[in-house]
Amino acid sequence: MTAISVDRRRLLAGASMVVASSAVGTTAAVAKPAAGSERWDHEADVVCIGSGAAGSTAAVIAATEGARVLVLEKMPIAGGTTAKSGGVCWIFNNFILQQQGIADSKEDALKYAVRYGFPREYDPASPTLGLDQNRYRVLEAFYDKGSVAIDRLRELDAVQFKQFRMFQIDRPAPDYADHLPEDKVPIGRTLEPAVGAGATEGGSSLATRLHAFLADKNVPIMLETAVTKIVRNSSGRVIGVEADQAGKIIRVKANRGVVFGSGGYSHNVDLCIRHQPWVYGTCSLPGSTGDFITMAQTAGAMMGNLGYAWRSQVVLGEALQARGVGLGAFVLPGDSMILVNKYGKRVVNEKRDYNDRTQAHFPYDPSHEDYPNHLLFMLFDERSIDAFGGAFPFPANKGEQPHLIEGATWDEVFGKVDAQLKLWENRTGRVRLAEGFGDAARKTIETYNGFAKAGIDPDFNRGKYLYDREWHHLFSARREGTKFPENPHPNITMHPFADKGPFYCIVLGPGTLDTAGGPQINAEAQVLGIDGAPIPGLYAAGNCISSPTGQAYLGAGATIGPAIAFGYIAGKNASKG
Repeated sequence: MTAISVDRRRLLAGASMVVASSAVGTTAAVAKPAAGSERWDHEADVVCIGSGAAGSTAAVIAATEGARVLVLEKMPIAGGTTAKSGGVCWIFNNFILQQQGIADSKEDALKYAVRYGFPREYDPASPTLGLDQNRYRVLEAFYDKGSVAIDRLRELDAVQFKQFRMFQIDRPAPDYADHLPEDKVPIGRTLEPAVGAGATEGGSSLATRLHAFLADKNVPIMLETAVTKIVRNSSGRVIGVEADQAGKIIRVKANRGVVFGSGGYSHNVDLCIRHQPWVYGTCSLPGSTGDFITMAQTAGAMMGNLGYAWRSQVVLGEALQARGVGLGAFVLPGDSMILVNKYGKRVVNEKRDYNDRTQAHFPYDPSHEDYPNHLLFMLFDERSIDAFGGAFPFPANKGEQPHLIEGATWDEVFGKVDAQLKLWENRTGRVRLAEGFGDAARKTIETYNGFAKAGIDPDFNRGKYLYDREWHHLFSARREGTKFPENPHPNITMHPFADKGPFYCIVLGPGTLDTAGGPQINAEAQVLGIDGAPIPGLYAAGNCISSPTGQAYLGAGATIGPAIAFGYIAGKNASKG
């Protein structure tokens, strides 16, 4: 395993977080209301809620448009889940593509986004590709303004984007659905900051540099200030917010607009039970509790799809101990490795991207009134854990993974798995291995071994497409000192299992990076009311809104890209009042 590979793994895992400096936490330059007016504790032209990519971009843009800006952050640290991310952003028709003369046409780009994100509605013959007019315009705005937003941040040198580069995983990284015929530019839409990229800073580089720019512009970020209410005047215009600050309710006036970039609701168990197929654990920070949803509903907002999320499998044992997990099972490592359900059958391409692969947990079996894939079992042998150890969830040393199940034989492994499931029954819907699981799983392994030798997976196309192979290089780079050779078989993502143990299992469940459902915005990043008209003075971007790209994780950085684009749109429009 090369040093670069280690850095990339850590980057995508988002190991680092940003701690707010005292300068960022000040309240300098916050104007107080004029004497005799309604009581306000603070006043600004634009008030931004949340300090991640969406809220911070909105604040940067509004400030450079001449507005007085204040950022409110509920957590004791700034940066939100962006600070825990890899810090990359996915942008259509970005400046690097343009410099290289690569045409990323709007027509083809939107077809890719709708085909991937809204497959049940996609109609290439429709002028809106099958979407309603508003959602089409929102997606169109992402294409039109995403590259403009990046260019503006580069021009401002807000996060040293002048040194921005194409994101690479030791080679250019393909989109997550590069195989779709609608994807005419499968490589080159993902960007990363050259300064602070990699394991050194990752997402906290993006966040801290935005915050440094704000500090230079005397824009304060008030930490531990949880917004609890949207304030409207008698005509229905949003004129400010109320917030809980150390147990005291403060009122903050917004003369021109309020922008929410407050994250999803992965840590709100009640909302997840109501709106998600299931979430055991999440990579988002504890502040992701969906506060905006209730406030927006009270303000008369129209809800978009509340069921969207950016998904990843999680190690179930870890998630049951603490909902907030350090890492998701993003790109599963190993070549002698498969996933099976409780019936011992493969149900998904194990090398598919994390967002799509997690969807395999959710199908319902109407013949047995059951969710057969509710939990999935990652089976692997000594080759995979030795050759690729350290690539999560494989441990570098076995003792580092407390949820690793090991046995000298498959029967021993399966017995230990079922014993573990019994201990979890009251938290998993009583999932147990089905009768005959062992025989079925061994047959599945035998069939898979044949596929690996032939290099073709006729069931799930593992390794057929560029994404599988290129991302496998990152998350399954052989580590130094392994006793196992390179994979000699035709398909680098597949290797037959050993005939003899030891064998292993890790139980995986569905989780999230964060949810992506909430109020519906328009192309101007305005939150819509239930009548479809914008709520004056209220804007939003990021994971707190209904995802502009639907269910599609278009490529690496597909959460931060729209957050920056619509943060830019919101900041620019809110600054106009």
